[in-house]
Amino acid sequence: MPPEITSARRARRTDTKPPQTAGDEKSVLLGFLDYLRDAVAAKAEGAPDPQVRTPGVPSGTSVLGLVKHLTAVEGSYFLGVDVRNWAATHRPAPGETPEELFAAYRDVVRRANEVIATYDDLALPAPLPPRKTSAPSMRWLLVHMIEETGRHAGHADILREQIDGATGR
Repeated sequence: MPPEITSARRARRTDTKPPQTAGDEKSVLLGFLDYLRDAVAAKAEGAPDPQVRTPGVPSGTSVLGLVKHLTAVEGSYFLGVDVRNWAATHRPAPGETPEELFAAYRDVVRRANEVIATYDDLALPAPLPPRKTSAPSMRWLLVHMIEETGRHAGHADILREQIDGATGR
């Protein structure tokens, strides 16, 4: 058996199961969002540099770029960070290390969860995004972030498999 196939088989992991959360709406939504956040982080952490920052598709998307982008999205929606150039959030700068970007993602997730924890009523407006005149409900924002993070987790799955054959969550 060729060594690259053996190596790829070793890189395969068993998928983690969806979270078992309390039955209330907020716990279910946050449980699934955290599950997807962890999937993105797991795809990125441990990937070799420079491959983790190297685009794997013609659009220029890389695993590390996805982490940087999701950090900006969470920061904008939950923490009011003003993102002036969304395209730049997809491209890690040459001086940004994977470790710095992973730490920034973990930090923004922690801080976003602190904001979410303050909501007992998900129908209330989420924090007002910069340069917007109205805010969606926290319910809408949680569902949107599940969609956004899930979509990019799928991208990260494919890109990571291209890098070193690693699969699974």
